[in-house]
Amino acid sequence: MPKKAESGSTTVGLLDYLFGPGERDEHVDPHLVAAWDPDLPCPARTPGRMSLGDLALLLDAPVEALRGPKPAEHVWHVSVRNAPGDRILSDAEWAEVAAAMVHAAGIAEHGDEQACRWIAVRHADDHIHILATLARQDGRHPRVRGDILSMHTAARAFEARWGLTAMSPLDRTACRRPVTGEAEKAARRGLAETARESLQRTVRQAAALAHDDTDFLDRLRDAGLRVRERRADDGTLAGYAVALPGDRADGGTRPVWFAGSTLAYDLSLPRVRERFTPLVTAADWALAEHRIREASALLASAGQAEGAGDVAALGDLLAVAAAHAPVLVRDRVQAAADAFEQAARAPGARSLEGRARAGWRASTRALERAPRAARGGGAAVVLTLLLALVEAVEAAADWHRAQAFRAQARAASQAAVLLREAAGLTGNLPPATGPRTGRVVRTAGRGLPPTTPVTGVPVRPRPDPGRPGPSRTR
Repeated sequence: MPKKAESGSTTVGLLDYLFGPGERDEHVDPHLVAAWDPDLPCPARTPGRMSLGDLALLLDAPVEALRGPKPAEHVWHVSVRNAPGDRILSDAEWAEVAAAMVHAAGIAEHGDEQACRWIAVRHADDHIHILATLARQDGRHPRVRGDILSMHTAARAFEARWGLTAMSPLDRTACRRPVTGEAEKAARRGLAETARESLQRTVRQAAALAHDDTDFLDRLRDAGLRVRERRADDGTLAGYAVALPGDRADGGTRPVWFAGSTLAYDLSLPRVRERFTPLVTAADWALAEHRIREASALLASAGQAEGAGDVAALGDLLAVAAAHAPVLVRDRVQAAADAFEQAARAPGARSLEGRARAGWRASTRALERAPRAARGGGAAVVLTLLLALVEAVEAAADWHRAQAFRAQARAASQAAVLLREAAGLTGNLPPATGPRTGRVVRTAGRGLPPTTPVTGVPVRPRPDPGRPGPSRTR
């Protein structure tokens, strides 16, 4: 799976990292596996013939020779990683992968002797890093727009050819993770999470409950966020951005703004508006639980477009359940809502008329009123909904598997595990089950991937800890 890293302006800084011991001495035997010149000496294995400084000069030479303006960030960097459990590839196989990736990205097409200069470094069994400088040897600039999409297509061919784990297609539903600089900033400030993660959670909860633009913006402000509105010429709301108080840039001179679409694909203003529904009266909690279970059963017969709208509504329901859950289970329900986030974004068109969606939206409205009933014991009844939520999330996992949405199915399965843990804290742990055997509609043209149990799903790994931060590439 290719993963684009940050661009940079210091070639030798990135080389120091790639050939160094790593941040936690995790780099083992760093060495070249491929390069634009097949006879290029390896600085690690033949230091007498090539130093890191010499290699940096060779890589940067086409950039320095440019007659026109030079790129502000001329270092292109990507990592390519095998899935856990795949066999270990040889250096020769990784070299073939590297050549295919730079060809697909437009860095160095096969047979182009005037292409950009690049190298591939291996310092672990399961991945390589590819570094290139963004200037062709004939003095022209390369065309690398859309490089990550093309590299993902090339990766699919290697997976099929070598029998490797088939990764999910790049469907633009994955969570937008904090970049290295954001994580380092949060650590310096002693925060448990980054500003991006805090904003994602708060905006998602506001979107799940709002019934129009004004209500949505008011909820954001009531939650303590700074809000910036973008208006069209006729005065209508055309977009929005949010900032966390105290999160500032440029020496503290300006807030760090995040547009909704940069927080998550489904938090743009048009996608937020899809959630808006008229206000309804407070629902009885038993009826809310009944609606959740009923909607779960309806999802099994939903087609692709209808089911995509249904699971989006279930994501909103989980976000609100996490916000209003009792302290005893709040952390686990919040973790389940976070895990389910990608499962709420199914690729392709969405129908907003699904029957399951209507049931889950009605349950969301009922949950909104939980704190108002807390003095009379209403908050405790939220716990009784956990079993229904487990059933709903498992139904979503089954639906995603039927549509061959592997990444979304994994996300839903992980959320189910976390909800079971929350239910266990209340003494109501439901029995673990595998995939349900009920009929689930399959979309034409899609196969049903091998089923995996929804229990025992490992925690999704964090982004590559070995990826260099901006300080090494800038």
